[in-house]
Amino acid sequence: MSPAVQTVDRDGIPVCDGPDTSPRKPRLKAPPGSIDCHAHIFGPVAKYPFSPKRLFTPPDVTLAQYRALLALLGIEKAVLVTPSVYGMDNERQLDTLSEMQGAWRGVAVVPTDVSDRELERLHKSGFRGVRVNLFAKSGLMLEDLEATAARIAGLKWHVQLHADARNLGELVPRLRRLPVDVVFDHMGHVPAAAGVNDPGFQAMLGLMQEGRFWAKLSAPYRLSELPYPWHDVTPFAQALIAAAPDRLVWGSDWPHPAVPGHMPANFVMPNDGDLLDILSLWTDDAAVQKKVLADNPRRLYDFA
Repeated sequence: MSPAVQTVDRDGIPVCDGPDTSPRKPRLKAPPGSIDCHAHIFGPVAKYPFSPKRLFTPPDVTLAQYRALLALLGIEKAVLVTPSVYGMDNERQLDTLSEMQGAWRGVAVVPTDVSDRELERLHKSGFRGVRVNLFAKSGLMLEDLEATAARIAGLKWHVQLHADARNLGELVPRLRRLPVDVVFDHMGHVPAAAGVNDPGFQAMLGLMQEGRFWAKLSAPYRLSELPYPWHDVTPFAQALIAAAPDRLVWGSDWPHPAVPGHMPANFVMPNDGDLLDILSLWTDDAAVQKKVLADNPRRLYDFA
């Protein structure tokens, strides 16, 4: 594997490398019912055009590629997240959910004035949450938080918050007042160099113990300054496991788009077998592994 190479497309937007094409079979045997709670399908761009406000241009990746990876990992189901490159257009992920005939779930991006009819369409297709991405320019923003939560509360969806937890600060009271559960993307997206005693991460841990807050154990390579197994991220994962083992889920973050300006300088495209095996480094408790991989996501995403 080599570091991601950034070229630009005809619009001058950085192009991401594709995923590792030789994923290895993990040593960790995923328990029955395991679910990958964070992945994206991209392209073809002629059918699913990208937002002109996107921060990066991903390569096409297909459902067939992703299903082959899940089979190798021993993962049975998945949650697809509408990525920032599509803005508020959920059709690529929705079409994939339709192909899976209700077996998978999704997290959408919607405007605050989304119609009840559209929300119902998304719900019937398998969507169970809305993503607020503070790193992007083409989706919901912080000022949309309360209005978005109010729109989705009746469906019992959640808000998935993609933000740097170091900046939680005054946001904590707002999050507590929301009428829906909140899921923190990528362990709160705190750079490992900040350390687990960072006030924002500690505030996140406090929220995690209150019952309505969740986190994804995902994308350690986005946080680490070290190569696999990203030892500087281990204290963060273990702190989350200690705080709320019943409200953590695992995600591959496939196909690992390397967003310029938001990646460690030494980023190397991860091997997906490593990304599952890392869970056994963070906890060797098989019961906790089963919660993270199977039991918790079944509850959070309303899997049958």
